[in-house]
Amino acid sequence: MAAIVNHQSERSTARALCCVAVAAVLAAADAAVVRLLAGEVHAFVIGFFRSLFGLATIVPLILARPRVLKSGYRLQHVTRAALKLAALVCFFMAFAAAPLADATAIMFTTPIFLMLGAWLWLGEKLTPGLVFALVAGFAGALIIIDPAGQGGMAPALLLALAGAALQALVQLMLKRMSDLDSTETLVVWNLIVTVPLAAVPAALYWTTPDLREFALLALQGAMGAANMALMTKAFSIADASQIAPMDFLRLPFVAVMAWILFGEIAGLSTWFGAAIIFAATMVVVGGGRLKRRLAED
Repeated sequence: MAAIVNHQSERSTARALCCVAVAAVLAAADAAVVRLLAGEVHAFVIGFFRSLFGLATIVPLILARPRVLKSGYRLQHVTRAALKLAALVCFFMAFAAAPLADATAIMFTTPIFLMLGAWLWLGEKLTPGLVFALVAGFAGALIIIDPAGQGGMAPALLLALAGAALQALVQLMLKRMSDLDSTETLVVWNLIVTVPLAAVPAALYWTTPDLREFALLALQGAMGAANMALMTKAFSIADASQIAPMDFLRLPFVAVMAWILFGEIAGLSTWFGAAIIFAATMVVVGGGRLKRRLAED
């Protein structure tokens, strides 16, 4: 019996890691699309079309399985969608103005913010090791942001940091909500609620996309929905300590795309800061304290 359980656990972990690997590629492509749209389509408009096309992607699922709309939550879906939208807009603004690899590396501070959230709201205890990881993680982010540098990228990278903090709040809510709602229900309701929420700020900065922009926005919406489903599924079947290392594949994927498409070459400070954030994240998720309460979207 124990052998069967272990085999099933290994298969679940393998499926989760495959989901994360594919999601990493999609996330890298997502960042590249945002950069391609930079200066042409406002971040709020991108957020609206992302959710609209993402919703269109899953309409067949809703029609085939209408029971997926049954949820144990109401207001929580609105709150989560608003936080998720705000996080996305922060990331989009960072992708448009800062080097893609730098912005992506800053996004990996989300587990550090998760640790803070677990301490503040879930009653998790901060051990000396976790405090060290907290300080180290933000030190790594500071190395990448380089506020004293001459590049002028600090404001954009601070937006990426704000997005990581908002994303942590979303993930804290997600884990609680996954107690009653399935992965499909969480994804569906997030997109349904986000569309009207995103329409309001998008209207204030509206520009009608041309055919090329429209195609890129449609592609991004489909990739965003797939990414959300893959990461939600991964965290529902495996521990954060197993998934977090694979999620860092986003950085080399983004670095390669940024080099090919935009001629950006990630500097030593980017890789050094990212390595520190990675090590701090491993301390956070490796301790096992957050495994039952933390999840990713």
